[in-house]
Amino acid sequence: MATVTENMKMASDDVAAIDQLGTVYQQLKSELGKIIVGQQEVIERLAICLFARGHALLMGVPGLAKTLLISRLAETMSLDFSRIQFTPDLMPMDITGTDILQDSAGGKREFEFVKGPVFANIVLADEINRAPAKTQAAMLEAMQEHKVTVVGKTFMLSQPFFVLATQNPVEQEGTYPLPEAQLDRFMFLIEVDYPHRDEEIQIARTTTGGVFPNLETIITGEQVMQFQDLVRRVPVPDHIYEFAVDLTRRSRPNSDEAPEWLKPLVGWGAGPRAVQYLILGAKARAALHGSYMVRLEDILEVAEPVLTHRVLTTFAAESEGLSSRDVVRRLVNDLSKEG
Repeated sequence: MATVTENMKMASDDVAAIDQLGTVYQQLKSELGKIIVGQQEVIERLAICLFARGHALLMGVPGLAKTLLISRLAETMSLDFSRIQFTPDLMPMDITGTDILQDSAGGKREFEFVKGPVFANIVLADEINRAPAKTQAAMLEAMQEHKVTVVGKTFMLSQPFFVLATQNPVEQEGTYPLPEAQLDRFMFLIEVDYPHRDEEIQIARTTTGGVFPNLETIITGEQVMQFQDLVRRVPVPDHIYEFAVDLTRRSRPNSDEAPEWLKPLVGWGAGPRAVQYLILGAKARAALHGSYMVRLEDILEVAEPVLTHRVLTTFAAESEGLSSRDVVRRLVNDLSKEG
């Protein structure tokens, strides 16, 4: 217990900064609420990914305001936003940029690098599964390394750098599904669902009238990076680290810790990156909600978006109508009851 107590200590400056982050987060939600109806859980999970320096994969049918939400989020944060529409003929250079032969002042012709749309703070990779593997790989390399290499030259990307990719679950023809190893690069899988009836009525009223209002800038890119550093310093009790590790290890069907009911349903479980994102996501959520330490409720809230795309179900699970989300929910439920 002494170790936990020491870990719970925070500098007074960090305590004040967490209070400030909580206020900023409420202002962001209020500002986005002028345009976005509902989707509070989606907004929270996007904010968690942003302040934890993670990337997110959004899954949802067309027309659920995914693009609008991301562009307006960038507006409230005074960040550069770009959208890349992935198509089967999209090439890596269409994303990263390329050298173009230009006439110089001295009359000579020289190659000049023209930056692609990946050079932005917030990048929306729309329908990423529609592009071929080499284009997906170029995008994922930029996500992982925060830099791109073109014709032997390396260019650093602007910071902060946040990628949101979308996949359309209803159009599977002509797509190139992301391999499991590439899915693992995304911190969260955020499922965007249909709005409730009252929300849909409000959408009909607010979006068929005048022009959308301009949103106020709440936070700058420099402040975003300061809050990202702050999130890393949020203390975590020892039992939370243990919970994250135990939860992840139980998702692996070949592990001795895996429950018997899971073994025929799961073909592959989550790796160590899931543990890292569980902790970082819990830290970010705690800070957004004004908590000076990570609580169990924080890790319970981020467990589903972290683990769902990392737990691969078998044919036996599909035949029973069970999804990865169902398996993760049962795992979390069982472990939290034991605790």
